[in-house]
Amino acid sequence: MEMKTATETKEFPLTPEQFGHLGDGLIAYVRSMRSEDVNRLYPQAPQIAPGLTIFALFGADGAPIVLADSEEGCIGNARENHLQMVSLH
Repeated sequence: MEMKTATETKEFPLTPEQFGHLGDGLIAYVRSMRSEDVNRLYPQAPQIAPGLTIFALFGADGAPIVLADSEEGCIGNARENHLQMVSLH
């Protein structure tokens, strides 16, 4: 009987860079955040009054696509741009 070891090497069909670009221009997700976080994380964004809940549509690579005052606004933008929405847990 032949024993197999658990240290077999597997080759990956994608480089880390290629893996990082999976879903670019195809997949998006929505995340809520506080307006204070928007101003801190994205200084190029227009100033938003503090204390508001803002919804952001992000691409697969985590880049922000659009900010909206509702989740539905982000989803509508994703549909207009033919992006597949995914749920993050």
